Amino acid sequence: MGGPMGPGPRGRGRRGHVRYSILALLAEEPRNGYQIMQTLGERTNGVWKPSPGAVYPALAQLEDEGLIESFDNEGQKAYRLTDTGREAAQAVQTKPWEMVNEALAGWQPDAVKGLWKEFASLAGAAKELTRNGNAQQLEAATKLVADARRKLYGLLAAEDDAPTVEDLPNGDDLR
Repeated sequence: MGGPMGPGPRGRGRRGHVRYSILALLAEEPRNGYQIMQTLGERTNGVWKPSPGAVYPALAQLEDEGLIESFDNEGQKAYRLTDTGREAAQAVQTKPWEMVNEALAGWQPDAVKGLWKEFASLAGAAKELTRNGNAQQLEAATKLVADARRKLYGLLAAEDDAPTVEDLPNGDDLR
């Protein structure tokens, strides 16, 4: 299932969402690009953090369209709305970060972070195995990862009372 901003909850939103977010945030106060990214991350509990590769091109486009203007804010380049930009910002009915929060109500960000932390640890173990493991160990590891993948899809296919790892066959192998 994809997240409200695009595929999955990892923070990849649609281009328009970044644009509308910038307009809505600049309606509150002038900000630089970094502050825009930080604020969106804060307002979505870290779920949606647009990258510089999404924010800065959107800022350039909005500036080209005359909706925002850059200025020197104590040595830092910051942005503010123009009169036309204020009108465009008023047209943003639902703030994109509110859409994220509404769509993810009930999600548990700590659980998501925990899953990705374990995935990173798994990747580290696999990397070490590729450096120092023998052919039999690599084959066994490949089967373990394939089994884990199937079990993850099994969790998605389960009913609302999804099993815990202890309920799965060979659940001890996954810890």
